[in-house]
Amino acid sequence: MTALRDPEVVGARERFSRWANRHRKWLFAGPSIIFTALLLAIPLGWTLFLSFTDAKRSVRRKFDFNGLDNYVEALTDTERFWPAVWRTFAFTGGALFFELILGMIIALLLWKPFRGQGVVRTIILLPLVATPVAVGMMWRLLFEPNIGFVNEMLSWVGIPPQPWLADPATSLATLTFVDIWQWTPMVALILLAGLTGLSDEPQEAAKVDGANGWQRFWYVTVPLMRPVIIAAVLLRGIDALKTFDILYATKGKGGGAFHDVETLNVYAYGLSFDYNEYGLASAVLILFFLLILGVIWVLQMQRKGKDS
Repeated sequence: MTALRDPEVVGARERFSRWANRHRKWLFAGPSIIFTALLLAIPLGWTLFLSFTDAKRSVRRKFDFNGLDNYVEALTDTERFWPAVWRTFAFTGGALFFELILGMIIALLLWKPFRGQGVVRTIILLPLVATPVAVGMMWRLLFEPNIGFVNEMLSWVGIPPQPWLADPATSLATLTFVDIWQWTPMVALILLAGLTGLSDEPQEAAKVDGANGWQRFWYVTVPLMRPVIIAAVLLRGIDALKTFDILYATKGKGGGAFHDVETLNVYAYGLSFDYNEYGLASAVLILFFLLILGVIWVLQMQRKGKDS
């Protein structure tokens, strides 16, 4: 009790209390920020370190620094690396384009209340419940050339069986469709949240001015929804760039016998766990990381340019 009445102790407690009040946001958020930074920094630092070495077969074996050799080998590889880069962006761009269009259509249909809306929303969101590996295995059976249900349905209208996943020319487009099937509901959910937050006044004013439905959508709804659309593009685009589960579950090692769905993720995974080329795999992952940062930077610059 004597210590608590000491003026110096009381003064120190008051000073600490005032300091804590001024910096309470950092005191509460600090532990989670440090924890997240460590989770990012340690794996990224270790991958960056390995990318400058000739580590292979086992990281416990002795390895030497080889400078930029892994990066040079990856960037001059026109058989696996650059085709994988092209497939990564083709898969991401195709999936994102159709998911945005279909997601906006679904969001507009669900925007206004109607009878049974809750049931319809639940059914539309069902694909999000399944894991990507389960979705990949399910669609692998459905697209099976001989016993698959998709070819069975085509036979009802006289269309011959199609080698959906067996043909290198169609396998990437087929898996892009699977990704669209699973993730369009998430885009629709984000856009629907944005639509429900819009005020009715701009729509009513445009209607009074004689604008038809398309004009109100294009000149009123889309500009008001632009921040939400950009958020959906960023979230879904980054997620699509790192897609691995569906591709590996349906085509296996190397993205198939002809590497027809081998994206950068599948390529780096094969280098690490199929060929144990840890140094080269780390260099590919670092290059992939830089590509993602570059895409985010371009999208942010475009957004700032439009805002200005």
